[in-house]
Amino acid sequence: MAPDGRLLDLRADGIPLGPPRHVRDLAAAIGEREAADHPRWVWPATFDLYPVLLRAGVRVARCHDLELTESLLLGHAGRWGAPRALAAARARLLGLPVPPDTPRLAAEPPGFAQAALFETTGAPPAAAGFDVLEAVQEVYADQHARIAGTEHPGRFRLLVAAESAGALVGAEMGHVGLPWRADLHDELLRELLGAPQPVGPPRRLAELTAEINEAFGLHGLHPDSPAEVVKAFARSGVTIPNTRQWVLKQVDHPAVRPLLEYKELYRIWTAHGWSWCDAWVRDGRFRPEYVPGGVVSGRWATRGGGALQVPKVVRRAVVADPGWRFVVADAGQLEPRMLAAVSGDQRFAAAGAAGDLYAALATDSFDGDRAKAKVALIGAMYGQTGGNAIPALAVLRKQYPKAFEFVEAAARTGEAGGLVRSWLGRTCPPAAAAWREAGLDPPEETGSGEAQGGASGRARGRFTRNFVIQATAAEWALTLLATLRTALTGMKAEMVLFVHDEVVVHCPADEADTVVAAVNECAATAGRLLFGETSVRFPLDVSVVGAYAEAK
Repeated sequence: MAPDGRLLDLRADGIPLGPPRHVRDLAAAIGEREAADHPRWVWPATFDLYPVLLRAGVRVARCHDLELTESLLLGHAGRWGAPRALAAARARLLGLPVPPDTPRLAAEPPGFAQAALFETTGAPPAAAGFDVLEAVQEVYADQHARIAGTEHPGRFRLLVAAESAGALVGAEMGHVGLPWRADLHDELLRELLGAPQPVGPPRRLAELTAEINEAFGLHGLHPDSPAEVVKAFARSGVTIPNTRQWVLKQVDHPAVRPLLEYKELYRIWTAHGWSWCDAWVRDGRFRPEYVPGGVVSGRWATRGGGALQVPKVVRRAVVADPGWRFVVADAGQLEPRMLAAVSGDQRFAAAGAAGDLYAALATDSFDGDRAKAKVALIGAMYGQTGGNAIPALAVLRKQYPKAFEFVEAAARTGEAGGLVRSWLGRTCPPAAAAWREAGLDPPEETGSGEAQGGASGRARGRFTRNFVIQATAAEWALTLLATLRTALTGMKAEMVLFVHDEVVVHCPADEADTVVAAVNECAATAGRLLFGETSVRFPLDVSVVGAYAEAK
């Protein structure tokens, strides 16, 4: 039986337009209202609610995700994350006992309040007299007022809209799924690893293990143990700090070649092997659980499945349906273009108008040396100050002073323990010391080099210097997603994958040209929405392919 519920009409500022209206089938009522008026739906958390609607065949065009918005507002107020406060807020909205010694927030985000709306999550019952709908309305009205008080309210509203739209896209992509051929996946695994074994690793990994042990003159070494490998090299007279690929490639030892191959194949076997396929691929579709805003910069994470890190060799299993194609669009040189757009450096922005920004910089200021121009720009954005970067940075500082000073100022703020913001207003987390003073463990750095928190001093400065650019790039990508989602309305085409700066659309072959035109137009629209009229271009590398691995 479909769950019943209540609907409440609100003004733009959150004031109710009348009393709540009871409906017998909440999903059906939302679908009917969506078709008639296309309102902006206000709800506690898209991740909890929207999959329920999608399974009922209901899609909505717009929403305001209270939980995501609350996180953005807390960050803007210098209370980034505030885990204890958020936990208490969730308890209050459920009408449950609040943990002791917890400060009260101006607005209490609704977190897990979905249980009270659909009664499907198994949450404990709310206290008598507690009204979830009333709490949602009060939080929304409070958030509306707090957004108006931010540093740049117009930009922050766009950030909230893009973040909420991204949550819709994430839920829809998880519902639709990425086409995945389990038979081809099995073939490529057997080709790389050999047949699966009832116990232990597949044949090729066992062979490489024996080869590595022989190269070290050992028995029983586990190549997947970095500590054992480091010790084995030390016994051979080779000192290495770790077993990362770039470190091993500098070592002259017979164990290096099989060890590098082992590491690559072991990663595929454990992260995207047969057990992964059994767990995540159903009915010819890979359906991960996306977490929009799961990284501090605003980039996405996943709750499993590794959708954001599918190795190129495994992409051979991602094949479009018969008569369909993938449109794969990847934003090139996105972070440098963000710097060109936000810094106000007109000379640098002129270079950003070119298709190849590095080449334009090289022609303008680096005697045509594209590699030197790239070293300078990456050094400025990531805080690289040694080696070949020193003379290149000197040129960048002289020729593009506003762009250089933009990231330098962000670095100085971070080194002093301050907070920096993206273009639309996403705020970086506090320094590690601030987390420890609050009795919390500071977040760690991610494998991609994107700092989740940061220590004091120069390391903190490197984090904040890149945050202002990387977080803005994430906002541009989110805005692209939101506008593309609208542009695809009425078509069979659907977004099926989003990885940082790349979006993949699955569409009938006869819609491919329309999708290509739409994604290019939406890239330009995203730039205008964020930065107004700017000379900086945001070009995409677009491929129309039958298999994901064929994309350039």
